[in-house]
Amino acid sequence: MSAPSLDTVRTLQPSAVLGLGLYRASRVVPNADVVEAIDSSDEWIQQRSGIVERRFATPEESVVAMSVGAAREAIDDAGIQPGQIDVVIVATVSHLLQTPSAATMIAHELGSTGAAFDISAACAGFCHGLAIASDLVRAGSARHVLVIGVERLSDITSPTDRGTAFIFSDGAGAAVVGPAETQGIGPVVWGSDGGKYDLIRQTEDWRDVVAVGSTTMPHLVMKGAEVFRWAAFEMAKVATETLERSGVRPEDLDLFVPHQANMRITDAMARSMKLPDTVRIARDIAHQGNASAASVPLALRQLVLDGEARSGDTALLIAFGAGLSFAAQVIRIP
Repeated sequence: MSAPSLDTVRTLQPSAVLGLGLYRASRVVPNADVVEAIDSSDEWIQQRSGIVERRFATPEESVVAMSVGAAREAIDDAGIQPGQIDVVIVATVSHLLQTPSAATMIAHELGSTGAAFDISAACAGFCHGLAIASDLVRAGSARHVLVIGVERLSDITSPTDRGTAFIFSDGAGAAVVGPAETQGIGPVVWGSDGGKYDLIRQTEDWRDVVAVGSTTMPHLVMKGAEVFRWAAFEMAKVATETLERSGVRPEDLDLFVPHQANMRITDAMARSMKLPDTVRIARDIAHQGNASAASVPLALRQLVLDGEARSGDTALLIAFGAGLSFAAQVIRIP
């Protein structure tokens, strides 16, 4: 007797982003509020990063609360009900409970009983989640997948660290991925360079903190010059490969939505890729700061709200950060 076939999916179901949502932390923190602690200036911060102000969360704006806010907007934008969500994927490095996952709590708040799990790929997390969601829908493992990028980096940023205090921020962005008539999410190009793990990292292991009885939270540190060189040049190559694998030329793009790490990195990538002036580039960092896993969905949704991104537009997404991890894909705007 022949073995039974386990293949019930005969053809791949096209997948696409169906809806987008965001939640910006409510506290607006201008450069003037951070410069004294790091012996800096508004001019220096803007020149180095392009940041004018950033968003910090209030005590009530938890990782879960911000995620639920962004998720409800994305679900409404997709025109579905929360109970139709089959999987919730949350990308974050600042949910400070080791377990349970933020995703399970978010799913419960939304009224979904589907699978729920967190992923840790730092700033590249949302693009990782989007790739997983697309594959789940295409293979028939899920019909609707909610992908959230969320951070409360103010909890793990030292206000006196000159290399990071002015950069990081809080917020959440979300996307619903589901079935479509034609494929709306291109192949992912992703990877990591673990040999450079120490360029962006948490200062201490939690066990070391406990061992010395410290009351200070471990915080993020970054070797900014090295990260800049890696991102500005290596990620342009990844972006170009992503376009090639997706069958898209630079002149076919409507939008470029990179991780909002640094305005100078964004400009260097655009020059290296030879993007034409017709491509609209996300620059959400100016008033949001670097929200790590939340930065790409925040920037993407804002382009839609501002009328800069229109339904059917072609957008290149790319994100990179601690790990060093990266991921990129081309999508159609819902």
